[in-house]
Amino acid sequence: MALSLSSSILPFSNFSLNPHSSRGIRKRNALHMAVRSSLSDYSTLLLQAAKYTVDSFVESGMVIGLGSGRASGFAIQYLGRQLRSGAVRDIIGIPTSVDSASEAAKAGVPLDQYRDSSKIDLAFDDADVIEEESLAAVIGRQKMKGDTLVNSALQTILRAAGKLILIATAKQYQGVIDGSIPVLIKSINWLETAEEIDDLFLGDAEVWRRASIGYAGPLGGDFPLVTEEGHNVLDVIFTSPIQNLAEVAECLDQVVGVVEHGVISRIPCTAVIATEEGLRIVDNSVKIEGSRV
Repeated sequence: MALSLSSSILPFSNFSLNPHSSRGIRKRNALHMAVRSSLSDYSTLLLQAAKYTVDSFVESGMVIGLGSGRASGFAIQYLGRQLRSGAVRDIIGIPTSVDSASEAAKAGVPLDQYRDSSKIDLAFDDADVIEEESLAAVIGRQKMKGDTLVNSALQTILRAAGKLILIATAKQYQGVIDGSIPVLIKSINWLETAEEIDDLFLGDAEVWRRASIGYAGPLGGDFPLVTEEGHNVLDVIFTSPIQNLAEVAECLDQVVGVVEHGVISRIPCTAVIATEEGLRIVDNSVKIEGSRV
């Protein structure tokens, strides 16, 4: 059943961009100022999306899956301020990574570990890209200090949540997805797993083992990234557009040695898209439920 997504745009009311802010500076500083301004604008957009996520979806007494990334970091910091002010109470955070745990600890958000019996009311996470219409998403393209955004706990927590929020910018909300998909694999016989994935997408993608330090080539060099669980990470780098993320996820799920991957698909969720015009809120739950009929 083909049903449209629900979508709305909320304008920003508490900040504005100043196109003349760099007037009067010397020419040799113009490029530096433009880059710094662009990064500042990007952060401001994500901050607004993070605040909206907390204000609109967090309620007192919730158990919340805490994602990783810039927007999720802003959301965790803001959640901590809301707790200190008394705006919300009795929140428990379930971190999806070392970084989100550290951010929550600094913000004063009470933490607990994920268990099979855990009931998670809400989870939020940064998305690297989100596929229009389906809201299938890729997470985990970037690696952080001592941590990887791809881990089995992350996917388990996001899938277990009663409500999932994905945060991204307008540039990350795409009709046609390209780039890479991270895949978490067992380190034993990793090369056989990599070769099977390479054969699966022959001609459409390259498979590289992620290195822990710098650039190390397709095999990951002498120091491949090893997660806390003892797994390696492969980056499946697509050289042509990905036509259907959900189908790619299904193919990866069938490969022996694959523990998890960075595709989130066929899960009811809400995307909070930060644009220069305001926040675009897109929900796919109607479409997901309709497809099950």
